[in-house]
Amino acid sequence: MGNGAAPMKLIAGNSNRPLAEAIASYLHLPLTNASIKRFSDMEIFVEIHENVRGEDVFVIQPTSYPANDNLMELLITLDALRRASARRATAVIPYYGYARQDRKTGGRTPITAKLVANLITEAGAGRVLTLDLHSGQIQGFFDIPLDNLYAAPVFTTDIQSRYKGEEPVIVSPDVGGVARARAIAKRIHAELAIIDKRREKAGQSEVMNIIGDIKGRACILVDDIVDSAGTLCNAAVALMNEGAKSVSAYVTHGVLSGGAVGRVTASPLKELVITDSIQGTEAVRLADNIRQISIAALMAEAIKRTSQEASVSSLFE
Repeated sequence: MGNGAAPMKLIAGNSNRPLAEAIASYLHLPLTNASIKRFSDMEIFVEIHENVRGEDVFVIQPTSYPANDNLMELLITLDALRRASARRATAVIPYYGYARQDRKTGGRTPITAKLVANLITEAGAGRVLTLDLHSGQIQGFFDIPLDNLYAAPVFTTDIQSRYKGEEPVIVSPDVGGVARARAIAKRIHAELAIIDKRREKAGQSEVMNIIGDIKGRACILVDDIVDSAGTLCNAAVALMNEGAKSVSAYVTHGVLSGGAVGRVTASPLKELVITDSIQGTEAVRLADNIRQISIAALMAEAIKRTSQEASVSSLFE
């Protein structure tokens, strides 16, 4: 960093090494020498091989699959840093696992997103840096500062370069994602459409009503998480049936569990664009209609600004 900036260190967990390396190379910093290992019974052991006393340390660890292992790695690394007298530890969590359990959905159910927030704070994080949280209120689950970054600028740049002169329509796959879709539509001055799903009777398949004019238009579905990809693929089918010219999707977090990749490949989706907040599996890399774009520069810029006590929100103005 030079130029009299406070010292800063980056530590990578095992969850997404390629992203951590890309962030480190953007910042021209080496990753701190640390070992995060397993004992033979799979307990996690962390040892940091460099002095971190008084340092500003950033731990890069999305808590994607296997969520519990990756979460424990993060917690144990934060504990090691606190006990080594780091000045501040920031948990950099590009994908925040357990985010979908953010309210009580029935009697006697947990709010796991809040539990995880407590664990991260208790383990010694001084602040948190994350990307496209599933719901805004999770920011309030933390009593430490949290910066929630947005993939929208990265997506917008990509859309503008690929849809020149096409006037695409941005589509929210459900009513809950309208604000997210509108943010991108506004940036590219595009129209917005919404898919309204309803089940008339239990056990019947969902009816999809499309609100907005999509006939003969290139449609771009926007969402924060694609997991089983069922909703996304059904939405693509519904849009094509209603006369869309083509359907693509831009989704921040490619969870893509189970048979999701096969589902996307077999669907009418021209392309699914995801970020590298979660490391892509071999299946993702081989799929001909899935493309990963990097959020490394965005995360790195936010880390640099956090370390320099500069504004992070101005990244999005």
